[in-house]
Amino acid sequence: MSEERLSAGTHAGLHLILIIVTLLTIYPVLWVAALGFSGRQTPSLADLPEDPTFWDRLRVMIPMPEQFSLANFTGVFAEQPLASWLINSIIVSGLTTIVGVFMACTAAYAFSRFKFPGRRSGMMMFLVSQMYPAHLMMIPLYIIVVKWLGLGDNYLGLVLVYSVTAIPFCVWMLKGYFDTLPYEIEESAIMDGASRTRIFYEIVLPLARPAVVVTALFSFMTAWNEFILAAIFMESEGAYTAPVGLRFFVSDYAAKWGYFAAGAIIVSLPVCALFFLLQKYLVSGLTAGGVKG
Repeated sequence: MSEERLSAGTHAGLHLILIIVTLLTIYPVLWVAALGFSGRQTPSLADLPEDPTFWDRLRVMIPMPEQFSLANFTGVFAEQPLASWLINSIIVSGLTTIVGVFMACTAAYAFSRFKFPGRRSGMMMFLVSQMYPAHLMMIPLYIIVVKWLGLGDNYLGLVLVYSVTAIPFCVWMLKGYFDTLPYEIEESAIMDGASRTRIFYEIVLPLARPAVVVTALFSFMTAWNEFILAAIFMESEGAYTAPVGLRFFVSDYAAKWGYFAAGAIIVSLPVCALFFLLQKYLVSGLTAGGVKG
């Protein structure tokens, strides 16, 4: 009985910790949502009196708008060309996903199934490249993309940079998943006369769909949420991506936090929708029972 009570108390404590961590995690999101739907440009913290009481502080800390309004969501499109920035982000993120997934899948399959000189050192180079902070690569990337290749203020430059920076992580993740696929399936296909290309596209990729979907989501989110490189490479306002465009709502002279919150919610919707549409593929084990034995 004492062990059961101890187990119940342990589970209750773990649930309490998880609830607290969850509330701390979603609290900033609730604040952004409350400000976006309030129709105001300043958060409720600005309404504190000069000598606030405990209840005054508690009241403004609760992320709940006094009235719900869509004024910020309509005004954000009238204030800045957010629609064109969203289209730019969709183009860049979509191309990055296509290029990144194709290159990562082919490279990971080669590292998983073939033996060639430099195989181990190549994987280690991919791993080492992830140890350096992203800010360290800004100057070399700017020199290569803008000065040498002349791709400044060009979608192709962003797609190239985003794809290259996402490939090492994607290759490691896909390579590990390809290693778990039974090689007997490919051997059977080879005996039936199938080529390596046909095996890769018709057998391996369908079986590795969960890993491919995760790779696609990672590549898309990397390009969709990135700000620093897009702000450096893109010079004209019409070529900005959505994260870069949102900075115009907050400047040294004016801070339209309501528009910024509404824009942040709008920008986050495509990623959330994409995740919910593809979440059914984020389950491993599609190869279970694929090989009889």
